[in-house]
Amino acid sequence: ISQKEENWALPVLLTTILDLRYFAKFADEQMAKRREGKPHEKLEKAADVLMACFRVCVSDTRTALASSKKWGILPIVNHLFKIYFKINKVQLCKPLIRAIASSSIRDSFPLSHRITYKYYLGRKEMFDGELKAAEEDLSFAFERCHRQSQRNKRLVLVYLVPVKMLLGFLPSEAVLRKYNLPQFVDVITAVRQGNLLLLNQALAKHRAFFIRMGIYLMLERFKIIIYRNLFKKVYILLGTHQLPISAFHIVLKTMQVPDVDEDETQCILANLIDKGYIRGYLSYQHQKLVVSKQNPFPTLSSFL
Repeated sequence: ISQKEENWALPVLLTTILDLRYFAKFADEQMAKRREGKPHEKLEKAADVLMACFRVCVSDTRTALASSKKWGILPIVNHLFKIYFKINKVQLCKPLIRAIASSSIRDSFPLSHRITYKYYLGRKEMFDGELKAAEEDLSFAFERCHRQSQRNKRLVLVYLVPVKMLLGFLPSEAVLRKYNLPQFVDVITAVRQGNLLLLNQALAKHRAFFIRMGIYLMLERFKIIIYRNLFKKVYILLGTHQLPISAFHIVLKTMQVPDVDEDETQCILANLIDKGYIRGYLSYQHQKLVVSKQNPFPTLSSFL
C-alpha cells in the first residue's frame, strides 16, 4: 500500500482491515471471559494499525485520481468510527471528520460507504447536541439505505427518532411498527400528551434497550418538552395569560414528580422561559406566570 504510484492493493487492504477488526473484537471478548488484559485492548491496537493505513492513504497526493490511494480514506474511517464508538472514544473521530470534510472526492465515494459515514456522523452530532446537523445526516442514511435493508433502516431510526422528536417532529406509530420499534410508542404518546408519568414508565420498561443503544440520557431530555406540553394544557384550561404558579405545582404533583415544591416548580418554569419553550416571565411578587398574548407556547421547530 505504501508504493507511491499504485493503489491496486486497496481492495486487499480493506478486506484485511475488516478481518482485523473482527479478530480484534473476538480476541477482546475471549480475553474478557478469561479476565485477562485491559478492556478493548486489541481493538485499540487494531485502531493504531488502521490509523497508519489512513495516513498513507490521506497523504497520497502524487498520483492521478483514478489510481489514488485516497479512495481508501472513507472505508478506513468507517472502520475507525465503529471501533471508537465501541470503545467509547468518540472524541477521536474529530480529525477523521475534518479529513473527510476537506476531501475533494467526499461525494464520489460509493453510496454504501457514504451511508455508513453519515450514520456514525449523525450519531456523533446527536451526542454533541448538534440536532439539525444530526437530523440531516441521519435522514441521508435512512432515505438512501436500500429498502430491503430493514435491519439497517431500523438502526438508523433508533437515533433519528429522538433527534426528530427533540426538534418537534413526532413520527407516526405506523412507522415505528413497520420497523419494529415498539419501545418508542409510549415515549411518543407521553410527549404528545404531556404525560410525564407515562414517560417515566416507558423509560423504566425499556431501560435496558435504551441504555444498550446509548440513548437513555438523550430520552431524558424529553422531559422539558413534556413540561412544555403539560403546562400548555394548564394555560388552555385556565384561559388566561396570568397563570398562578400553584396550578403548575398541582399538575406536577399529579404527575408524581418526586419532591416537587413551589420553588422547584418556579425553577422548571424559569428554565422553560430561558430556553424559549414559553414566551413570558415570572412575577414572583404575585406568584404568577405571565405569558405572551401572542403564541405563548411556540412550536419547537420555530426556535430549536
